[in-house]
Order: sequence, then C-alpha cells, then structure tokens
Amino acid sequence: MGDTAAYEPAERERAAEAAAGPAFDFSVCVTEPIHRLGGIQSYGALLAVADDGRVEVASSTTTRLLGRPPEDLIGTPITDLLGAEGLAAVRQTLEAPTGDRGLLALRIPEDGPEFDVTVYRADGRLVLELEPATAQRPFRFSQFYPSVRAALTRLQHGRTVVDVCAAAVAEIRALTGYDRVVAYRFEGRSGPGEVIAEAISDGLEPWVGLWFPATDIPPQARRLYERNWIRVINDVDDDTSALHPHTLPGGSEPLDLSDSTLRTVSSFHLEYLRNIGVASSMSVSLLQEGALWGLIACHGLTPRRLDPEVRAACEFFGVTLSLQLAALQEAETAQARHNARTALSRLVAALETDPAQSLPDHGELLAELVRSDAVALRLGGQDTTPYGDTDPAALAALWPVLPALAAGEVWASDCLSEHSPALAPHADALSGALVLGLGGGDLITWIRRERRADRTWAADPAQPVQLGPHGERLTPRGSSAVYRAVVRGHSLPWAAADETVAADLGRAVSTIALRQATHLAGLNTQLRRANQDLDTFAHAAAHEMKEPLRGIASTVAFIGEDAGETLDATTLRRLETVEGLANRMDELVNSLLHFALLGQSDLHREPVDLRAATGRALDIAGPRLAENGVRATLPAEGVTVSADRARLEEILVNLLVNAAKYARSEEPRTVEVGLRAAGPDHAAAVFVRDNGIGIPEVHQQDVLRLFRRLHARDAYGGGHGAGLAIVDRIIQRHGGHLRIESEPGAGTTVWFTLEPDPQG
Repeated sequence: MGDTAAYEPAERERAAEAAAGPAFDFSVCVTEPIHRLGGIQSYGALLAVADDGRVEVASSTTTRLLGRPPEDLIGTPITDLLGAEGLAAVRQTLEAPTGDRGLLALRIPEDGPEFDVTVYRADGRLVLELEPATAQRPFRFSQFYPSVRAALTRLQHGRTVVDVCAAAVAEIRALTGYDRVVAYRFEGRSGPGEVIAEAISDGLEPWVGLWFPATDIPPQARRLYERNWIRVINDVDDDTSALHPHTLPGGSEPLDLSDSTLRTVSSFHLEYLRNIGVASSMSVSLLQEGALWGLIACHGLTPRRLDPEVRAACEFFGVTLSLQLAALQEAETAQARHNARTALSRLVAALETDPAQSLPDHGELLAELVRSDAVALRLGGQDTTPYGDTDPAALAALWPVLPALAAGEVWASDCLSEHSPALAPHADALSGALVLGLGGGDLITWIRRERRADRTWAADPAQPVQLGPHGERLTPRGSSAVYRAVVRGHSLPWAAADETVAADLGRAVSTIALRQATHLAGLNTQLRRANQDLDTFAHAAAHEMKEPLRGIASTVAFIGEDAGETLDATTLRRLETVEGLANRMDELVNSLLHFALLGQSDLHREPVDLRAATGRALDIAGPRLAENGVRATLPAEGVTVSADRARLEEILVNLLVNAAKYARSEEPRTVEVGLRAAGPDHAAAVFVRDNGIGIPEVHQQDVLRLFRRLHARDAYGGGHGAGLAIVDRIIQRHGGHLRIESEPGAGTTVWFTLEPDPQG
C-alpha cells in the first residue's frame, strides 16, 4: 500500500474490509496525512530555520549527531552551527536553478564532522536535513561517472519498453545492492499496475507478470510520487526521530515534509513491507509529461542505507529512463502518426466534393486511418458499415447513448459497457468505439471488439484489504497468493494518435464541405443572375414582339378587305395563312410572357380551401370537361393548403383542361382532385387524377418543357405545349415538386407539393 494524503475508498473496498473483519478501518490508512507525521528517519537530523535566521524546529537526533539536544538549538542563530560561510553556501545552493531542493557537503559545526545536507523550503522556513557522511571524501565525479555512463549506454540499447526497463532494473540493483528491483507500469493514470521487468536475488519468487490493484497506490500517493523522483526507507524497524516542537509555532500542524528525504514512514506502509519480508526499500518515479507512468520499486531483505551520491545516481536513472521511455513512445507515436497521415492524405484525395456521399466507398482507407475491427457510418440517419462486420442490434444500442458531438469533435471509450449498461450484452462485438462527429448528427465510428486479457494478480483485486498477522492490519501481497482473472468488456485502448488523426479527418471533411458550399454558393449566384437575365430577356422580347405581330395580323386583314374580290384564291389562302401564323405567334408570345412573369412576380401565401379553389377552377375548365363528357370529383370539405390562391387555381385550371383534352374515347371519363396528408417521410401533396389516354414513361419529363407537345399541333384540341411547363414553374416558385404517374391507356396522376419535401 502506498503513502496517501487524501483518498476515499470505493464501495467494493469497504465491502472487502467488512468481510475481512472489524479490526481495521481502511479509511484511516488512506486518509493519513503522511507528509505531516512529525518525524524523520533516525539516521539523520533536521533543522527548520525561520526568516530571522533562528532555529525553529529540530529533530531529537540532534542530541546524538550534533551533540546538542533540540531544546538547546531552538531559538539559536543557525550561524552558530554553520558559520557565515556555511549559511551562504546553503543559500547559494537553494537559489541555484536546480529545482526545489539542493545538496551540499558541510562540516557542522565548522570544525566538526562532515554531513551531506539536503536543503529546501517548507511552510515558509528554510529546512536542512543532515546525514552523516559515509562516502569516501572528497567525492570525485571522474571516478563515479564511468560506471554510470556505461550503465546509461546499456540502457539506451533497449529497443522496447520491456527491454529498457529490464536493463534499468539490472543496473539499479547492481548499483544499490537491493535484493529485488522491479519495474512497475500503471494502466492509465489511476489504474492497476503490472510488473514488466525485475532483477532479483537467488531464491526469491519472481513477480514478472503479476498485477497489483490500483488501491496499492491511490491517487493522492501517485501525486506525491509525481512530486518526488525518489523515496528511500533505510530500515522498516527504525525508531522515528520526533520533531520538536511537534506543531509549528503559531499553528496546529507539524512541519510539511512533502519534499523531505528523511521523512518518516506511515505505520501502515511499514507494516505492509514487513508482511512481505522487506526490511528496506526505495522507489524511483517514472514520469511521462509530468504524470506517473510507473515505478522502479527496490526491496532489501536487510536494512540498507544509500549515500546521497548513490541516491542521486538512482534519481538520474529515473530521469534518464523516463526520457528513454518517452523517446520510445514518441518514436512509436511518430511512426503511427506518419502512417495515419499517409492514409489521411489518400482518403482526402479520394473523397469527392460531397464527403457524405463518398465516405461509404472508402471503408478500407477509413480502417487504415485508425486501426479497428469495423467502421460504421451514420449519414443522414442511415447506417452503413463500409468495413468489417458489425451487429446491427449493437449499433442500434450504441447510437442513442453516444454524446452529442459537434462537427470535428471526437469521443472515445475502450469499455462501452461502463459508459452505458445497455451496451453490456454486445460487449463481444462492440467493446470500444472512437467516434467523430461530422455535424447534423452524422458520425464516423471506428469499432473494436472485446480483448480478453488473462491477468495474474498479486491479490484478489476485489478484496484489496484483508486482516493480517502483524497488528491485524494489512495482509501480505506477493506471488505466494495469486488470483487469476480474465478482464472482460474492454477493447484495445485508443491511443492519443488515433484521436488526433480522427480530429484531422474531421477538419479535412469540414474544409471540403466548406469549399463545396462556397463553390455552390457561387454557382447559385451565377445561376440566379442568369435566370434573372433570362426572365428579363424573355419578358422584354415577348413584350416587344407582340406589337409587330399585331401589326402583321392587322395589315393582312386590311389587305384582304381592301383587295376584295380582286385577289385570286391562292393569294387569299396565303394571306389567311399569314394571319393565322401571326395570331398563333401572338398566342405563343403571350404564353412566353406569362411564363417569364411567373419567375418575377411575388407569391402571396395564405391558407386556401382546396375544394373552393377547385370549384373556381371549374368555372373556367368546366365547359371543356362537359364538352368531352368528363365527370369531376372535388376534394373533401375542409381541406386546406398553403399557397398563392391565384397561382393554385391556375395550376388546377391547366390540369383540369388537360384531363378534358386527353380524355379517353370510351366512358366513363373522370378526373379527381384530392390531397394526400403529410406523413413522417413526405409532405402533403395535391393530386389531379384522370383516366385518360396516359403518357408514356419515356415522355413524362418532356411534357414539362415549354412548348413541348407529344401530338400534332391540332390533335386533342390543339394547344402550344406550355400548360404543364407553367404548372411546374408555379410549383417550383412555391418550393414544391411535381411528379407524374402515368401509363398509356391507364390515365395520368399529377402529384405536386407546395412546400419542400422533407425527403428531398
């Protein structure tokens, strides 16, 4: 169990404690203020100096090591012990840019024995920790460095994390003489830890491959390891040297020893070490980006004291090993990033101007971008799986529990059943998901299946606390009592590089979409201007052509009247042809002028009773229907649509007239006007259905073109072929859509909406 300052045990830990018996309160252990225990290890001494230069706190070991009891030292100027030069050296060491602590050698008193002195600041005071010098003096770096350099060189030859850690534990064991040195890697910032490398004495049980529960080193303890690179316990049976006074003057707490080298040890942790047969220990922190990645844990079967130089070398090893591990991880990350960038470049190049349409065609590239078992897309509410196989039921359970993601936002989980219990039944096929939002509810989801992992625990992780033989507190942990379990419901974790490249894809898709939107906006502007110009031209041309046409028709009529009987039959027939053509041209120009005006006039939408509008349309079209024997059926009463009243009636007149013109030869002849109510996947639609001659499918789009007729000019009552084109134009101006259903001899149904259809 690691040291801890403040930690709240989980419910299962309390349950395990209760099952073990009532004699141990786990919360006392995990909330103990181990940085303010009011004592140090007895092989050294401590002095805390106030701003006025007088000793304010002293340890009980000053009597043995300095020849003066703490009561005599308190209130004494520190210069009485160090001298002016010694104090200047202390201040110079503390002010050097080497961190929060410094180490120097001093004789105390000035003509007394030599001490290794660690200096730092705590609670606004200058703190000196004194250790009797044991190393050969003077210390010669030239003698120490070659062995350390050789060890570091061997360390750098490792090509994998395990190789590097194995080299490190071997070197640290050779340097320190501990009986067991292990490299311990955490799973996540607050997860359990695994022993990945070790160097041990003959006869000790191996721990490689053992997992230790996260509660061994709770979050607060991990933060303390992040603050101090190294922690040494010389003797688990050491008698703690108390600080005097126990609490700081003017306060209620002991001196803060968070940065102390000599800090005493929690009785709980000491008992834990005794229970596994450890008499001395050292821990070296392994950090990545300031966070605790793992530990080098050293255990001795006998008490062992390390001089400051050896401790410094071990700390140096910790720093170097951390850098080496970071370099390995960076190299792996860089290679993965390079591969991902290559795949991303290929994917972006393959995407068309509309990514939502082209993404389903590039499942292999999406899977190459982020390593996964399957890729699922949700685009426009539709699900597709362009790569791998997924359980549709699992996907249906996944979508509702995902957080709402903005365009470019990434979310990931390697244990979806923890995120939502509804996903637990699908853990085999869907344990992990990395999700990229594309905006509007569209998603790209990389899926990983369950990765079942066998773990050998040093103790049952579900029972982190049990009563033990020493003081009835903590049970020994070690390979002598292992617990094997299979970890379920987890996928391979998502790496930071996976999330980064997914975010890069999101930005690329957004860029493509923005570029396309800008391009379409430009095209729409050009099209709008072209349509306006065309409408203006058509209106002007039609208006200007009407006067000459009327003049031609009038002139021909005058010639016929003036010439009278003097004209021969051929000339008279030709004049009649010119007059007919001029009148027909005038009618065509009228139709063109009307068509052009439809694009320029404003609509006046209002609720319109469809039955009443049909009745008014029959006032105009009714005689044609009666003439051809066509019976009309009106819409039901109370049916309304939102439309421009006059334009809607014009639509109905044209369609009713067509029903009369193209009625079949046999009876009955019918035409019906009605409304299909709006549904979840369609807008409300008006229909005009007849049982006339019908329109071949191949010509159903042609009849919507201006002046396009399928029959001879004078067949079926004649006409100019503008009616359906005008109808379609009016419907488009409403934002609606026209659709024709027809078969030759089976009648025609014209469907039209007067507002945008939700399904396009």
